[in-house]
Amino acid sequence: MIGLHFRLNVARMLDPAGNEGSSGQQLIRQRSFAMFTIEHEFDATVITLVDEGEPDSPLQEDITIEAYAECVVLRQLDVMTEEEVSITLSIGQLRDLAAALDLPEGSYRIEPKPR
Repeated sequence: MIGLHFRLNVARMLDPAGNEGSSGQQLIRQRSFAMFTIEHEFDATVITLVDEGEPDSPLQEDITIEAYAECVVLRQLDVMTEEEVSITLSIGQLRDLAAALDLPEGSYRIEPKPR
């Protein structure tokens, strides 16, 4: 089983009990709907994000995220071609994406701290 941990300034998700102390409460209050599933398979964790819509926005197809030990694969149906499109991110690229979500516009190079 692998574990992926992301720090987002928005909020963490609700715990299964929906405890009031969870910062996920803030995210649920900001959005009218939030639906996703999490399944733990033998070699991957599979998360499916379901688009239930935002005001004045068209619905998008569901996104499936498959988290493996060596990479993360995002999949979504292209409604124009009726074919599934996939994007594979290395763990390093995923770390960069998580960092980029919290940074202002610009060009960055992330280097490890000297030990």
